[in-house]
Amino acid sequence: MPVNVEFHFDFGSPNAYLSHLVIPAIETRTGAAFKYVPVLLGGVFKATNNVSPMVSLNGIKNKPEYQGIETERFVRRHGITEYRSNPHFPVNTLQIMRGAVFAEREGFLSAYVDAVYRHMWAEPKKMDDAEVVAAALTASDLPAERIMAGIQDPEVKAGLIANTEASVARGVFGSPSFFVGDELFFGKDKLRDVEDEIARQQG
Repeated sequence: MPVNVEFHFDFGSPNAYLSHLVIPAIETRTGAAFKYVPVLLGGVFKATNNVSPMVSLNGIKNKPEYQGIETERFVRRHGITEYRSNPHFPVNTLQIMRGAVFAEREGFLSAYVDAVYRHMWAEPKKMDDAEVVAAALTASDLPAERIMAGIQDPEVKAGLIANTEASVARGVFGSPSFFVGDELFFGKDKLRDVEDEIARQQG
């Protein structure tokens, strides 16, 4: 039977973006398709009393620098070239995460995710400015007007809340988070373990 694999993501996490770039190779090697689940990281943090690395690492000597080294190693290991720091970071992702829920309902989540991640971390923009978001979506040949209207749909708003609450209920406390069946893995560095677990469950 197919293995259920999920990626719980928020566009505001650079590590989730880097994971997104690596996932296709894992899908090719394993034959398993990752289901993308949009969650609001701010809501996850609030529900779990967690904070972003920007907050948790503030004032700590050496650890932020080491995490930068780890990111460089990850980028080099996977041959990633399309990654830039976003000068507007941290970006409020509420609009674009609601947009992901809308895009999923309308059947173009994959194209939407690729586009928004590109405008967040490959060609960085201020993706919490509605005009900037609309222009980026238009440039990516996505239905910007429909998406921007859909973001205001009460059912879309409720869908993002429901996703976030369900994710936390299953044990998620940050992004990127992955499920292989019911097994939870956190962080881009756990993708090797994710792949191993997919193989184990495939038997």
